[in-house]
Formats: sequence, structure tokens, C-alpha cells
Amino acid sequence: MAPPRQRPGPNPSTSAERTALYQTLTNPVRRRILAHISEHEEANSTSVAKAIGESTGTTSYHLRKLAEQQLIEEIPERSAGRERWWRVMPIDHRPAAPSDRTVEEQAALNLFRAGQLSADIELAIAAEAEFEGPDGWVQGSRWGGYMTKDELLAFFDEYMGLLRKYEHRSGHEPDGARLMALRFFALPQSKPPA
Repeated sequence: MAPPRQRPGPNPSTSAERTALYQTLTNPVRRRILAHISEHEEANSTSVAKAIGESTGTTSYHLRKLAEQQLIEEIPERSAGRERWWRVMPIDHRPAAPSDRTVEEQAALNLFRAGQLSADIELAIAAEAEFEGPDGWVQGSRWGGYMTKDELLAFFDEYMGLLRKYEHRSGHEPDGARLMALRFFALPQSKPPA
């Protein structure tokens, strides 16, 4: 088995930037805006406001905050005058090691993770209504077993390779494709060996 590849450090690189990112993403209105733009590829404050049931003033404010964190970007060719159109930017977020986090960063990360997990639980419960068995769109698996750290990292690299192999970018997906939510958690159930 080949050793796992060298992994990059945290992104954003400073604790203050990561804390600001987590605080931005913890806001439920901003999460709904990001989800809407992701699903529809582009949107303006009016279309977002209508979709999520907020005022255009509220959505304009939150769109600016998302842009400040480089989570969305303006589409210049669609924007004119006061009407600004937005699209989601790719994000390559990597948290810092716990020993490298400030107290503020850890608190913001905890709130961010709690929001993510809460949204995932809601998604999983909603997906149960669509479960059609082993040949349907809803699939799941749970596993428990022993791995070394090198094996786990190699497994994760292969998992990420599979995602890249089978994903289709928005606007380039084949007929019949659906937006899918896949989650990967590798959670140790025991203390590390001494």
C-alpha cells in the first residue's frame, strides 16, 4: 500500500479568518442562500428573497457577507446597475488541528459543525420517504472495524478520488442526474494505542 499523499495545512490559514468563515456559515439565512444558489447555479437578491421568504434588503446584506468570505462571487456579465447576480465559488476548507485553534475559533467551529449535522439529520429523515430499496436513489452504509492511520488516510484519498471520478459539475450533468448529498465521517471509537 502506497503511503498517503502529503496533506495541505488549514485553509483559511489564520485563526481569525477561519473563525469569521465559521461565523458566516453558522447563520441559517446564509446557509439557505448558499443552498439556493448552489441548486439554481445563479441568483440575485430578489430571486433569493422570494425563494427563502426573506426581504430583498435582508438577502442583499447576507449576499454581501457571503461574498466577503469568498463563498459566492458576482457574475459581471449578468449584473447591471443595482441588480447583482451571484454564483457559488468552490471552497477548499480545511480546519486547523485542535491545538492550533483559539478558544473563539473552537467555539465558532462547534456551532458550525452542530448546524451542519442538524441539517444532515433533516436531510436524512426527509430522504427516508424516498427510500426504494437497494436499487433506489437513497443509499446508506454503516461500518465499524479496525484500520491503521495510514490505511484510513489511503481509504479517504480513494474515497475523494471516487467523488472526483463520478461527479458532474452543475450545468454539465447528464440527463437524469440529481444533486446528491454524500457525507463521509471516519470517527474513532476507541483511544489511540499507547
